[in-house]
Amino acid sequence: MKSRHTATLHTWRQSAYELLEGGASGGRAGLFVQAGIVATVVASVLGVTLSSVASLADRYGAVFDAIEMIALVVFTVELAFRLWVAAEHPLHRHMSPARARLKFLLSPAGLIDLAAVLPFWLAFVFPSELQVLVILRVLRLLKLGRYSPAMRALLDAIYQERLALVGCFALLIGVALIAGTAMYLIEHDAQPDKLASIPDGMWWAIVTLGTIGYGDVVPVTTGGRITASLTIFMGLIILALPIGIISSAFANDIHRRNFVVTWAMVARVPLFAGLDAAQISHVMRLLRAQRFEAGAIIARRGEPAHSMYFISAGEVEIHTRDRTVRLAGGHFFGEVAVLRKARRSATVTAVSTTSLLVLDAYDVQVLMEREPLIAERIRHTARERVGEDVLEPKGDIVTTEIEDVPARDSDG
Repeated sequence: MKSRHTATLHTWRQSAYELLEGGASGGRAGLFVQAGIVATVVASVLGVTLSSVASLADRYGAVFDAIEMIALVVFTVELAFRLWVAAEHPLHRHMSPARARLKFLLSPAGLIDLAAVLPFWLAFVFPSELQVLVILRVLRLLKLGRYSPAMRALLDAIYQERLALVGCFALLIGVALIAGTAMYLIEHDAQPDKLASIPDGMWWAIVTLGTIGYGDVVPVTTGGRITASLTIFMGLIILALPIGIISSAFANDIHRRNFVVTWAMVARVPLFAGLDAAQISHVMRLLRAQRFEAGAIIARRGEPAHSMYFISAGEVEIHTRDRTVRLAGGHFFGEVAVLRKARRSATVTAVSTTSLLVLDAYDVQVLMEREPLIAERIRHTARERVGEDVLEPKGDIVTTEIEDVPARDSDG
C-alpha cells in the first residue's frame, strides 16, 4: 500500500516537473503555466514601477496592492512546487530529495525565486525596519531569464567569459590608479580643492575612462590636459574589450544552439538518417532560412514541388484532400519533393509566425554529385518510399506529393 502511494506521489511530482520545467514538452498546460508566470512577472514589476509615481499611487493604490498580493501568492506557490519537484531534475535524481531541494534553492534560479517573495514577507513582518527591501521586488524581472533562450544565452556567455571580464576589470582599476595618480601629481597645486588626494584623482579617472565626463573635475594645466587625452583614448579601448568579449561569446553561443537544433532536425530526416558528421555538415551548409507570418501559404496544392522544409520555430498546418495535420518545431515536410519533379498534393499554411530552413532540389542534386554515398542513400530511400501513400503526423508528406511517377525509377 505504501509503495503504491509512493509511486503515485512520484508520478504527480513528475507531472508537476513537466508543467514547470518541460516547456513545450509539458503540453498546452505547461505552456499555459509558463505564460501565466511570465504575465505575473511583467504585471508585478510594472505595478512596482508605477506605484512609485505619487499621483498614480493615490489613484490606483488598491489595484497595485491587489497585483502585488496576486504575485506574492503565485510566486510563493511556484517556489513551493519548484522545491517539491527539484528531485526530478535530471542532474539531481541521484540525490536525496532534501539535498536536491537545497541544491535548487542555492542555485541562481532558486535564489531569484526566493528574492521574488522574501522581501515582501520580510517587509510584512518587519514593516518599519526592512521596508527598503521591498524595492528588491524589481528583481523578479530576472525570472524571465528562465523562459527566454536569449537571456539564458547572454548569462551563459557572461559566465563562460568571467575570467576575461575579471581581467578587464583589473585592467580598468590599474589604469584608473595610474591615471588618477598622474592627474593628482600634475593638477594638485592648481586645484587643491578638487584633487586633494589620489582617490580624488581616481574618481576623475574612472569617470573619464567610462566616457561619462561629469565635468566636476576638469584639468587646467597643459600636462593635465595631455593626461586627460591619453586617459580618454585608454577608456575607449578598455570599454571595447568587455563589449567585444561578451558579444563574441553571445554570438557563438547562439550559433552553437542553432547548430545543435539544425543538426538534430537534419539527422532525424529518413533521407539523411545514419549519415556521418561530415555528410550532415554538407547538408547544413546548403540550408537557407525563410520566415512566414501567421496565415501565410508556404506551399500550395498543384504547384511544382521544388524544396523540402525544416520547421525551426512555429507551427504549420498541412491540408490534403482528406485530412489536416499540424507540425511544430523540429518536424519537416516535403522531403520527397527534393528528389523528383512533382506537384504538391497538399497546401501548407503557417499557423503562427514560422521560421523554416529550406533545402532546394538543386542543392540536393549538387550534394548528391559531391557525395556518392549520400546519392546512393537518397536513391535507396526513394525506391523504398515510392508507392506508399502516407501522411505521417510526426514526419512529413511522403509520396502523397508524387503524382504520375512510376513506382520503379533507378534514377531516384
